[in-house]
Amino acid sequence: MNLETIWQSMGGRDGTWFIVSQVFVVVFATLLLDFFQKRLLKRLHARLLHTRRHWDHIFVESLRQPLTLLIWVAGITFAAEILGKRTDVVVFDAAAPLRSLGIIVALAWFLFRFIRNMEQDILATAAAEGRSVDTTTVDAVGKLLRVSVGITAALMALQTLGFNISGILAFGGIGGIAVGFAAKDLLANFFGGLMIYLDRPFAVGDWVRSPDRNIEGTVEEIGWRLTVIRTFDKRPLYVPNSTFSSIAVENPSRMSHRRIYETIGIRYNDVDKMAAIVADARAMLESHPDIDATQTLIVNFNAFAPSSLDFFIYTFTRTTNWVRYHEVKQDVLLQVVGIIERNGAQIAFPTSTLHIPNGVQLQPAAAGGKQ
Repeated sequence: MNLETIWQSMGGRDGTWFIVSQVFVVVFATLLLDFFQKRLLKRLHARLLHTRRHWDHIFVESLRQPLTLLIWVAGITFAAEILGKRTDVVVFDAAAPLRSLGIIVALAWFLFRFIRNMEQDILATAAAEGRSVDTTTVDAVGKLLRVSVGITAALMALQTLGFNISGILAFGGIGGIAVGFAAKDLLANFFGGLMIYLDRPFAVGDWVRSPDRNIEGTVEEIGWRLTVIRTFDKRPLYVPNSTFSSIAVENPSRMSHRRIYETIGIRYNDVDKMAAIVADARAMLESHPDIDATQTLIVNFNAFAPSSLDFFIYTFTRTTNWVRYHEVKQDVLLQVVGIIERNGAQIAFPTSTLHIPNGVQLQPAAAGGKQ
């Protein structure tokens, strides 16, 4: 005795009502299961937020929506199978492969969410704790993992739908040659982006410039095809990644010090004071708190200029910050001016001396007339 016979013995009119009741029970059970899993995962997520581990609450948060999809796909396809057994409608035969496809989609969705949430959590935690983290590396690893999940899910979905994966892969190998020739620039940019991620000549937030091209600004984004650089006049510059494989790139953001290299001239009349000025300027730089005296430090008289006696200052600041560097440089130059004045000398400026061999004689004007 099966369930349908029991149903008829209890007064059921025919098999149609029994099928409808089964479908209703399946859909209602699916609804209840989805309701309870949402409440359970919500409470579990709230508890896991207070633990020291980060991956556990991220796992639960990433699972919530894909699990809802998985429950409904399983419930709807099961109800469709019940209807398919009692009817001759061909469309219900697709319930089993659709269930497998839904499981693959839900699993891929969960992995995408988990990778993205972990990436965001790593960056947010590092910022909150004041730790430095390589944003470019985190972004690159996240993208590679998402691409891997996407390709794997696509191949599994094709296999589920009855396609021959071996034939597809073989066709991909042959077709890849043709696509490679047709999209060589796109592939060059892709591998250029991959080299940027591996070699890391710069990262997001770095100030970069190229002496070979008119490229200078702050890196905003490193994509698979383009790198976005914000110039100092706030214009976005979109540079294909393949460009960086053929040009030299400077990264001033990674300099260890900033250099002060200035030439100062005093008058020829103050030649006897040059030695004292140079010695005082050197002593000032060696004791300056913002100058790194362990680096190259030179203060020397080095040129007889047309209108001045020149000495130069060559030293390095401790800071690499652009604004702070100019404040330190200003302080150094003002102190040099003070040293020159304290030694009774003057800063030279361009002058010209006119020599007249016989001199100039002025005659007084005649009375009542003009000279």
